[in-house]
Amino acid sequence: QAQLVESGGGFVQAGSSLKLSCTASGRTSSFYAMGWFRQAPGKEREFVAAMVWGGNTARYADSVEGRFTISRHRAGNAVYLQMNDLKPEDSASYFCAAKRGKTDTWPEWGQGTQVTVSS
Repeated sequence: QAQLVESGGGFVQAGSSLKLSCTASGRTSSFYAMGWFRQAPGKEREFVAAMVWGGNTARYADSVEGRFTISRHRAGNAVYLQMNDLKPEDSASYFCAAKRGKTDTWPEWGQGTQVTVSS
């Protein structure tokens, strides 16, 4: 099991940028992918972006494509989410997740960091 800790959330105005970080500790050497999800009040958790470690393949939700960029630390124990041109609809709790195989489920999660975007 690994521990995932997110940071970098905050309160910003529309059009601003934020960079979220997720640092993993513990058993991280067998990670297959890490990703970001978000959940707004009253809504279900939704996929934002993910990166597969082998080949650094990235995938994005349509709603953030072109505005958000996921990247990883060279050592492989951290993942980042650069968020540009933030919109009020991006307001949510953002969660980091990890998985160890090519599965649909993400078994390991962080506690989340809040992002609030004012109009």
